[in-house]
Amino acid sequence: MGLKELKKKKWFGVLTNIYVLVLTVFVIWMLFFDTNSLLIHMELKKEIKKLEKQQEFLREEIAKDKKVIEKLSDPKELEKFAREQYYLKKKNEEIYLIEYEDSLKTNKDE
Repeated sequence: MGLKELKKKKWFGVLTNIYVLVLTVFVIWMLFFDTNSLLIHMELKKEIKKLEKQQEFLREEIAKDKKVIEKLSDPKELEKFAREQYYLKKKNEEIYLIEYEDSLKTNKDE
């Protein structure tokens, strides 16, 4: 099959049309090589979804923290929190910590 026979084919004429060639080069350039290529858009969409999930998580954490702050605005609750978490005590007061055997961390290498 020579070049003359190839030129007579209809599909060869369509593929060698200058508009088709320019359009093909343009599409390939936009899909892969441009700074706003399709590949970069896909990566950015993944990043946006990841950041949206993180944003939702942080909103939930903020809501939890607001509840804790609201709860600690009461002086009795604040005192209870300080005694439980930081083992604070009043003057002339003794604190006894009772630990149960099942709550203690033990090393069992057996």
